[in-house]
Amino acid sequence: MTQIKSGRFSIMTINVHKGLSPLHRRSTIHELREKMRSHHPDLLFLQEVQQEHRGRIQRFGRWPLTELTHFFSEDFWHDWHYGKNVEYPDGHHGNAILSKGPLYKGENYDISAYRFERRGLLHSVMQFEGTKIPIHCFCVHLALFERGRERQLEKIIHYINILASDGPAIVAGDFNDWRNRVGIPMQDAGFSEVFEVLTGSPAKTFPSVRPVFPMDRIYVRGLKIHSANILHEWLRLSDHLGITAELELL
Repeated sequence: MTQIKSGRFSIMTINVHKGLSPLHRRSTIHELREKMRSHHPDLLFLQEVQQEHRGRIQRFGRWPLTELTHFFSEDFWHDWHYGKNVEYPDGHHGNAILSKGPLYKGENYDISAYRFERRGLLHSVMQFEGTKIPIHCFCVHLALFERGRERQLEKIIHYINILASDGPAIVAGDFNDWRNRVGIPMQDAGFSEVFEVLTGSPAKTFPSVRPVFPMDRIYVRGLKIHSANILHEWLRLSDHLGITAELELL
């Protein structure tokens, strides 16, 4: 298991937009890998991971021939967990969690609110060396419509209550929640959003070229929040900006 100094660790979340630039004109896979590694996060929560796509290999000369999680994590993150949400003739995409330490890989729970919009809740457990406290990690990508997000949040909190009880947990990803309706149910479940704690409001991350909507969140429970940052320099690597946080076990 990975070692962390003074019990602190860093996490990052970003919707990688299937490895394409905001207007789908170019591949950003290699730049994303370089940028993600430059921040050295211990845990990485990714949405819209294009795990396989045969058409992209033909269109873009440098598109990885391996699974995207393997390409991202190779020789850097020790372990990864991928949950397939959408499958089609050329491949599939979903959510992923990458970790510098071993992950206990749970399930990818179907939380789809609509037939035309498949979504999953990916669950993994991380435990740092020298502690007996597991940290439950949930990677999410919620629906585009508010009514669907309400139903999904009920399912998410249900699964958290079953899987994580009242222990330390992280729920990170693309919430598509531009009116910040997710905050109250998450607070009622014992979670705090890192930017709300530090700045008073969630980070504005969408669209990346001129972010005005607070779509991406990091909710934590049982963890101390030391810092949080928006990755503004990533504006042309996805249609979302990435966010990071430094956390510590209480």
